[in-house]
Amino acid sequence: MMCLKICPDSTSEDLRPIAEAVHSLLGIPTTIRSKSFHGIRMEKGQIIDDDYTGPVLEEVLEKNTIIRRVPTEGVYQGKAVVVVPIRSSDGEVLGALGLVDLLAALDILSVFHEYPGIIDEVEEARKRMS
Repeated sequence: MMCLKICPDSTSEDLRPIAEAVHSLLGIPTTIRSKSFHGIRMEKGQIIDDDYTGPVLEEVLEKNTIIRRVPTEGVYQGKAVVVVPIRSSDGEVLGALGLVDLLAALDILSVFHEYPGIIDEVEEARKRMS
């Protein structure tokens, strides 16, 4: 029987099932690493790098906080990313999980301009759910 546990010393192989699940669910570039070891970078259904770290992953490990940013260096330079800490039950940072931030990449004003009825559709959907 397999049991998934994340600790500061989790290896790429330990984190692989989590990376694959998140990447399969969202279908966007996904990165994950533990506090002590580099991790995985996945794109287009494939593990691109199993010894990966990046500047925002490193900063999240150091600061133990969520960071949304457009990195000025690294593989995702110039692309909006969001990276979250993976924490223990007592708040200790164990690792970090990062994604390309699609919401930050959307030009919301142009979406509303091209689809003026979208607000009405959202409001109607919200009323039906209530």
